[in-house]
Amino acid sequence: MVVLFSRTGRHMQRYTTNGGRVVVGCIPYRYKGKQSSVEMGDGPAGEFEVLLVTCQNANKGMLFPKGGWELDESKEEAALRETVEEAGVKGTVEGELGQWRFKSKSHGTYYEGHMFPLLVEEELNSWPEKNLRQRKWMSVEEARKACGHWWMKEALDILVHRLEKEATILHA
Repeated sequence: MVVLFSRTGRHMQRYTTNGGRVVVGCIPYRYKGKQSSVEMGDGPAGEFEVLLVTCQNANKGMLFPKGGWELDESKEEAALRETVEEAGVKGTVEGELGQWRFKSKSHGTYYEGHMFPLLVEEELNSWPEKNLRQRKWMSVEEARKACGHWWMKEALDILVHRLEKEATILHA
């Protein structure tokens, strides 16, 4: 068994020129009823679901896993690390959905956020923040209602558009 630990501290994190953190995250997704990438095939975008996690303070709602981008890793590596730490899933990190500038509710500073889709291939039974967060698979519509961050909802809309476009091309 491999023991996973969350990285702690902010001494290795990247910051914007105005002092805001640079954060990266993933929108973990899978096709409904499929448990592995081998089974997923080319299902249409309407048949996928996404994974959200509770904030560390569960009273503050749900979000897609995200966290600080550290100096010793690529954006994709950081996004995958944060997703494993917070949501306990692994998979393939796909092309970046975009970059957003948003105001931190707790620090009042503007942060820079980058989001990636993650096609889930494995759901772990144990992960670093299992005792701090709950995870829940949802439809896109449920996720739009549950997610408390406008910029993450925009990233979700971009993912939906991308998957619908890919499905159209595959079935043309």
